[in-house]
Amino acid sequence: MSEKVTYTSKEQLSVLVAACSGIFIMPLMSTMMNLALVYIGDEYTVGSHSLAMINTIFLLASVITMVPLAKLSDIYGRKKIFLFGLIVVAIAATGAALSPTFEILLIMRFLMGVGSAAISVSSISLVTEIFPFSKRGWAIGVYTTFVYLGLALGPTLGGFISQILGWRYNFVFMFPLAVISLVSLFRFKKDVISSPDLKMDVKGSAVYALTIFFTMYGVINLPETWAFILMIIGISFLIFFISLMKKSKSPVLDVEIFKHKLFSRSCIAAFMNYASSYSVSFFLALYLQEIGALSAVEAGMIMLIQPVIQVILTAKAGSYSDKISDKRLLPTLGMALTTLGAVMIIFLDIDVNLYYVAAILFILGLGFALFSAPNTSLMMSSLPYQNRGVASGMVAVVRQVGMMVSMGIAMCCISVIMGSTNNLNPATYGEFINVIRVAFIICSAMCIIGTVVSWFRGKDSEAEVQEL
Repeated sequence: MSEKVTYTSKEQLSVLVAACSGIFIMPLMSTMMNLALVYIGDEYTVGSHSLAMINTIFLLASVITMVPLAKLSDIYGRKKIFLFGLIVVAIAATGAALSPTFEILLIMRFLMGVGSAAISVSSISLVTEIFPFSKRGWAIGVYTTFVYLGLALGPTLGGFISQILGWRYNFVFMFPLAVISLVSLFRFKKDVISSPDLKMDVKGSAVYALTIFFTMYGVINLPETWAFILMIIGISFLIFFISLMKKSKSPVLDVEIFKHKLFSRSCIAAFMNYASSYSVSFFLALYLQEIGALSAVEAGMIMLIQPVIQVILTAKAGSYSDKISDKRLLPTLGMALTTLGAVMIIFLDIDVNLYYVAAILFILGLGFALFSAPNTSLMMSSLPYQNRGVASGMVAVVRQVGMMVSMGIAMCCISVIMGSTNNLNPATYGEFINVIRVAFIICSAMCIIGTVVSWFRGKDSEAEVQEL
């Protein structure tokens, strides 16, 4: 299929509705479970360590399968992989809602991770292909808004459903979204296949999966000694994986794409953004409820400031990025504001100032809104047509890996300084403040790196890329 293919407004709308309703499922499946964990633990009589696996296994499964699924979408078509993801999510949600044991629930959560990965990599690449360069920033902005909307509504919906109907009904809630996405997807009669003559790299996919598993499982379990060993094993697999990809005729991940400066530096900026900021809600939830003595509802209302700003402004930022010639401006400004927000968190104290916390959340929300859609648009537009599937995979991978690294930093700081948040009480408030300060000194440093990389990523336009 040629890069010059154009699509009607009706086709564009069908794809955008399918993509937005589909991607809305992913953050909901992740965040809705946070306030359901207590109910799950009571039913299955499992502790906090086991309960942590409910979200960990979801994230691991999604990251492990994203790049292979992106490659499959190049070979067999974005629409087919999208459909596969929706079906897997529907089946896994049914299994989770009916799961008789905790182990089966974890298996279903793993499958949900696989399905959500398929939805994520195929939906963003479909949006990129269907919308012309002049409207792409706006479309990706709308798409990204639904990601933020899911993150914002997930905890509240999950807590409400779990309390009123039971935690199993969280999974039932996914079906209407899947139906809306399916109906809209079937209205788009075509498919986008960029590399139909290639073969799937099974060996490369296996090595990639092992690389991600060992490295990420090590990161989220720091500072345990065995976690460092897993990371070393993972890095060893990474070296082998890169060597394997350079020799393969049809690599699952074409490492040559990272020679495109605009793409590689946009990836680094995105990773730094998520790795430095994803733990904010985790820390602030504990800070406001434990030290600030707010109820869960009161803390939730304060913390809604950030996602509300993101929902309101993300699409507008994406649309505005379509109109400016220097595409670095908005994402770099967004990273700079995120840096400011991270630095402000360092100065939190035992004396809680809600206006100061609100200001932090406002600045972070503004920073994320300005960064996300313009940066994603740059990533997706910076590679030739035949690499768009791989690009979509990397968009999702850097986001998910960044989230896991962010929580890894948080857990490591907690383990080293205070051992566990289970002993959080007035006597340990000072230690918890020190945890926050150390964590966000690290996060601020990553933000600064991300800001610098964002500005010095280059100015390649889509027209210039096509000549590569």
